[in-house]
Amino acid sequence: MDTRHLVDREIAPIIDLFPRVDLDSAPIARIRAKAAETYSILPPPVIAPEKLVVPSIHGGPDIMVFLYRPAEMRAGGGAILHIHGGGMVMGSVEQMQAGPAALAAAAGVPVASVEYRLAPENPFPAPQEDCHSALSWLAAQADAFGFDASRIVVAGESAGGGLAAALAIMARDLGGPAIAGQLLTYPMLDHRTGSDACPYDNPTTGEFIWTRASNRFGWRALQGDYTADDIRRGWFSPSLAKDLSNLPPAYIATGSLDLFFDENLDYARRLVAAGVPVDLHSYAGAIHAFNAIPDAALSQRFNGGLLAAAAIMAGPPRA
Repeated sequence: MDTRHLVDREIAPIIDLFPRVDLDSAPIARIRAKAAETYSILPPPVIAPEKLVVPSIHGGPDIMVFLYRPAEMRAGGGAILHIHGGGMVMGSVEQMQAGPAALAAAAGVPVASVEYRLAPENPFPAPQEDCHSALSWLAAQADAFGFDASRIVVAGESAGGGLAAALAIMARDLGGPAIAGQLLTYPMLDHRTGSDACPYDNPTTGEFIWTRASNRFGWRALQGDYTADDIRRGWFSPSLAKDLSNLPPAYIATGSLDLFFDENLDYARRLVAAGVPVDLHSYAGAIHAFNAIPDAALSQRFNGGLLAAAAIMAGPPRA
């Protein structure tokens, strides 16, 4: 279905900024090089990061973390672990600094962005284990960095949003570290989307940026040999989790034309049914990654809502 006429006019130019690449036939190095060119349109970070190396607690290699500390820390505030997007197969903390730096500045709390291992070279559970290791490291730095360890928020966009949701489930299942909230920006949650097993039937989603074919490639790369038939299925694909109870409150923002629209709404519904507070936002005329056009009115509303939610979730407790 042709949906270009449904795309918000101000964000429509992003369609041509993200060239179509056949992920199934292109070498992974070429895919990542093309992605890096595209990500270069993002603005520079408003806070310069400290580049740190932290240990894995799962037997993997050491992990690079970019730490953003605001000039003025909010007393009693927490911290944010940020996980970048890229369909599980591309992207890096170096290429995507604008988002976590903006979170740190808006929330007044330190933000650590984790350089998790990418698929297909490192399939499940490598990315999830890297994120959990980074979360454990961040929680242990509360005294050193001056934040409340009980108010750590996980945040991410696209694949990073999916990994943030998976990390919330993983941390619950493993007994910690405690997470105070989830900031999920058009999260990649359901490995069935775009496949023959897809439970959603919506012809208006997924025409641009990240398509059904893209999604099949990303999930196949992440899955590797994992059969998704054990207790870790929700760590792999959060929509497969049987139990969503006792998870932290979630802020979910998505676009009405995004491939992930239906799985995002379904996940929000299931969280609510499990007793989890959810703040759900849908933006009409928005496609995947649309807020990379920052001056568009739709992007400003979207980004403003996300930053306000970060300030509340990771800020000091309300009286």
